[in-house]
Amino acid sequence: MKLQVSTSSLPFTRRAWPQPALLALGVALLLAGCAHPALREADELSRANQLTQAYAVLDAAAQKEPRDHALRAAQIRVRTQLSNRLLMQIEGLRASSRWAEAQTAMQSLREIDPKHPRLAFFESELQRGQKQEATLLTARSLLREGKLERVEAMAREILSESPQHPGARLLLSQVAQARPLEQGSLELGPGFQKPVTLEFRDAPLRQVFEALSRSSNINFVFDKDVRSDSRITIFLRNVTLDEAMRVVLNTQQLDRKLLNDSSVLIFPNTSAKQREHQELITRTLYLANADVKQVQAMVRTIAKVRDIHVDERLNLMVVRDTPEVLRLVERLIASVDLPEPEVMLDVEVMELATDRVDELGLKWPEQLSFGLPGATGGLATGQVPIGQHNEFRGFVANPGVVANLRGSSGNVNLLANPKIRVRNREKAKVHIGQKLPVFTTTTNFTGQTSVAASVSYLDIGLKLDVEPTIQLDNDVVIKVGLEVSNLIRQVTGPGGTTAYEIGQRTTSTTLRLNDGETQVLAGLINDEDRRTASGIPGLSGIPVLGSLFGSRNDTRAKTEVVLLITPRIVRNLALPEASLTRTPGGTDASPGAFSGLLRSSAKVGVGPSGGGGAAPALAAPRDVQAAAAAPAAAPSAEATVRLEVTPQVTPGGTISVTLRNESGFSIRGEIEYDANLLQSMQGGMTPGRVPVELPARGDKVLVMRALPASTGKVVSIELGSVQATGPNGESSSVRLEGSGLVTVEAAR
Repeated sequence: MKLQVSTSSLPFTRRAWPQPALLALGVALLLAGCAHPALREADELSRANQLTQAYAVLDAAAQKEPRDHALRAAQIRVRTQLSNRLLMQIEGLRASSRWAEAQTAMQSLREIDPKHPRLAFFESELQRGQKQEATLLTARSLLREGKLERVEAMAREILSESPQHPGARLLLSQVAQARPLEQGSLELGPGFQKPVTLEFRDAPLRQVFEALSRSSNINFVFDKDVRSDSRITIFLRNVTLDEAMRVVLNTQQLDRKLLNDSSVLIFPNTSAKQREHQELITRTLYLANADVKQVQAMVRTIAKVRDIHVDERLNLMVVRDTPEVLRLVERLIASVDLPEPEVMLDVEVMELATDRVDELGLKWPEQLSFGLPGATGGLATGQVPIGQHNEFRGFVANPGVVANLRGSSGNVNLLANPKIRVRNREKAKVHIGQKLPVFTTTTNFTGQTSVAASVSYLDIGLKLDVEPTIQLDNDVVIKVGLEVSNLIRQVTGPGGTTAYEIGQRTTSTTLRLNDGETQVLAGLINDEDRRTASGIPGLSGIPVLGSLFGSRNDTRAKTEVVLLITPRIVRNLALPEASLTRTPGGTDASPGAFSGLLRSSAKVGVGPSGGGGAAPALAAPRDVQAAAAAPAAAPSAEATVRLEVTPQVTPGGTISVTLRNESGFSIRGEIEYDANLLQSMQGGMTPGRVPVELPARGDKVLVMRALPASTGKVVSIELGSVQATGPNGESSSVRLEGSGLVTVEAAR
């Protein structure tokens, strides 16, 4: 494109613009007219926040004119803006589980920039998010059924992929609140929760397990190294089969391995047998925040894992051990793998300077010269003849008298307002100023003289060092170091070297401030007051009239440094639920193993999953079992049923409901309860009702679980629709004894 501007036809008048200005205006208008129409259209669309349409316009124009660099640059700029916007949309849609809309945004990003580096990441995250949402739905349904172990496993699987997943964290917290601390680490079948009574004195060990097997239909398989001649004395009443078995194993140096819901392998608790029978699991754990080296040391000390490997590059840990130990390791890592707190420090530094200078009076010449004038003006130099004294003249500096009438004042605010975001217990530094060069010379006089010069730099200005420590109560402890320096004058040293005289004011302190509280540090004051006078000796000291024979100069300079600091916590430490910080650790020899503690109430136990009315099993020596039972008493005129329930349980705990028929009548009825607060463990029943049938002089044990909705409430369990039938078919009234009230403890 050729540009020609002619100025011959522009007549110059008083109101006309100069020719150079007209020339520049014409060039600007011509260049604007030469801009590509697609650029103007895209700019208008961008201003209207229509980046998609702007990119389409630029893309079409760039395909037609691929060598236009302006179009190419505008296309890249708009594509970057549009990609960033789509990435924010995808992230928000993914967080709100709007998968269809997120896929649509992904497709738009793929069309705009098919090689974007975050495409692969978001594709995998969207697939993973949909799978995690389905897993959460399944886990919530299992939580309502009381299958806590499976729910916990699903939640931890999600957290291993997404450590900050809110749904999985909430689910894990609900599981921890619903499970007592001393509960075993594996879900056992209904047969292991059946109440039993053991009364053996110096009996063979195998006889005890034989009695347990007959009473609970549990299969026991013994390792070949289990001693058959071991004898045991044990007296346990109304405990679950699982608790009784753990007591026997702990006292006989034995261990167990669950083969299925109704089979157990018993083997000696030795290191060789542990390696032979215990199942090991290898788990890869990715740490998002904690240092993998520190976590490795913690896991080795507390969990005593067998094999562990860390990769500092990926911040991951690979652990190989038993399921119980791995469960303990996962809980330990969840308690320490938390994001570090961060704080935003709003710092304002001001230097308030006030200067005042007053100068008043007449400045007389300080020297008076008398001599022979020189040829070029002034006094002749050298020796002059005294005989020419008639030609001598007097000289003073010109002007002879100067009147000083000057006054000045100043008020200067030097402000620095940095905003610093810093992690907990990390140092942050701010330096605002300049570097002054200082030269150093070294002279070598050995042999041939040589001079070497080096330069170093001296920092002056504002230096601020802060180190915050964020407390759990949203207080911030800050170590503050402030230094303000300024150049006073330059000093020339030996050999022409240069040095500087520096004025310096420093302060160092430690503060504890609330979130958002502003603290002012002031008082670093430098105050100078100088007074100088010059004039004719004697006359300049006369009051009032002394100003006619001299001049006075009053100078006052005052500077003060003020520091204002305000911490604003961006993210504090998010403490996990209290229930997640308490974990059963097993024993010193077997970390994470089953707890050897029995439950506080002997009647707490889970009956069989079916509605069978089996009574608590009594496993005793054969001579005790052979004792003849007392003959049944004749039925009385009124049937009596005693109802006993566990008086107090924790949220998610089990409630034992015991019905005892103390008459000779057969009794039928229904256990009634609130299905929103309690859940029957018998299964296959109508919600809120469990049919029961009690033979004469018989009893029955039912088990229920306290749902999370019953936390902090008193629930009622009643026996309704009761009918009593005698041996000959006669009917009778029924008297109910006992209380069916259960107190569910509040969540801790």
